[in-house]
Amino acid sequence: MDDLKGRITFLDIRCIECKDLKQVKVGMEAYKKWQNGLYIQDAFPELSAGDRELMISGICGECYDKMFKEEE
Repeated sequence: MDDLKGRITFLDIRCIECKDLKQVKVGMEAYKKWQNGLYIQDAFPELSAGDRELMISGICGECYDKMFKEEE
């Protein structure tokens, strides 16, 4: 994984609810670790909960908040 150290990429993810295209900046080394089973919050502590949710479920933070508004 040394060849990935310090490299970044931008993930383009379209929300499955509102269809807006979102972009998330991630480190390639952390992304590889996440893909290999590391918990997303451990791989990307610098990302917002909304960005991590988008990566997991494909639902942006705004849509997630609307979907679960009553549970707050």
